Amino acid sequence: MKHPKGLYLLFCLEMWERFSFYGMRALLVLYMIQTLLLSSEKAGIIYGLYTGFVYLTPLIGGYLADRCFGQRKCITAGAILMSVGLFLLAFAPKNLFFLSLFLMISANGLFKSNISSVLGLLYDDDQKKDSAFTVFYMGINVGAFLSPLVCGTLAVKYGFEWGFAAAGCGMLIGLFTYKIFENKLLGDKGLKPYIKVKTEDTNDKSNSSNLLYLFILMLFTIPFWICFEQAGSSLTLFAEYKTQRNILGFEIPTGYFQSLNPLFIITLAPIFSIIWEKLRTLKLEPSSVEKFAISLLLMTIAYVILIYAGKLSDTSLISPLWLVLVYFIMTLSELCLSPIGLSLVSKLAPKKFLSLMMGCWFLTCFFGDLLAGIWGGKYESLTTTQLFGPLAILSFTAFLILTLLIPKLNKL
Repeated sequence: MKHPKGLYLLFCLEMWERFSFYGMRALLVLYMIQTLLLSSEKAGIIYGLYTGFVYLTPLIGGYLADRCFGQRKCITAGAILMSVGLFLLAFAPKNLFFLSLFLMISANGLFKSNISSVLGLLYDDDQKKDSAFTVFYMGINVGAFLSPLVCGTLAVKYGFEWGFAAAGCGMLIGLFTYKIFENKLLGDKGLKPYIKVKTEDTNDKSNSSNLLYLFILMLFTIPFWICFEQAGSSLTLFAEYKTQRNILGFEIPTGYFQSLNPLFIITLAPIFSIIWEKLRTLKLEPSSVEKFAISLLLMTIAYVILIYAGKLSDTSLISPLWLVLVYFIMTLSELCLSPIGLSLVSKLAPKKFLSLMMGCWFLTCFFGDLLAGIWGGKYESLTTTQLFGPLAILSFTAFLILTLLIPKLNKL
């Protein structure tokens, strides 16, 4: 399937932005505990607030793009702020720690919803959008795969500041590449705010049912993110303190485990795309809501395995293969939900509210990440069964409720 060249520019920019985000995220909790000397509970709360607000501010960034500046100006401003925040985190005095987090939160708000919106504007064919967002999602995960390896290695060998600086350099590379090719490959897409709405975008009945469908599905992404975003908090600490990381004399840096999920995404996303296409030709493809339900069931299975692995860790360090398996199943869960949701918003949201609706999608990540950080911060005060058990119950309950709603939602 042939795609506009602008897709690959946005792929590259998103790859470097995710490189910077996940490279920093892989180090953040350990940095707060080992350098700032915070307790794991306090570090978990700050981590949850940071990752939560990262996904709250796209609502503001989306509104500013739709009404004032256009998506592309917001993307550029976000990339600049992200670089500044990361270099502050790396080299500024420790008392500027919260300022650097504030700048990165603001940067994500300007960047996150708008790059997805520009991608959607490149396409008129909804079928091509599904394929485009799959390619785009692979770009996200190429950056997410490389960053913990690069930033994690630098942090272990030379100190946390060099890991953060590498993340900042990645964002600068993406920004320079984007600015060189932006006008040639994107034309006027996303250059100005969308003010005038075409007649076909104002069908109230159609839009109301579309938006209702989107909002209901968004509610069910919150338990997914609560479970999924344990990767940066409780699962990082589980890897650090409960997992056998010394293999044949080589100690695996804890941050390396953060590369498992994006590695699996890169490997499995094309396979999922082929599977959905084959099922579509056979008229057997699950609806979007059915894919969301499958996602929540897979997340439940991942946490049941974690509960068992946690019990084993009470007597000795567990094999890293347990975490490999858990991240594999979580990746299957993610592929049934996250790229599907991004594509749905691009298809169903009215163009005059496109970036704002993308911001609403990321708002669910705010609630999920905030609660994930707060819950993950209880790592030291709870047993692994007490920590992971409620998450398995949460995802399974959400699966059951969504399954019961499938007939009504499919009618929408």
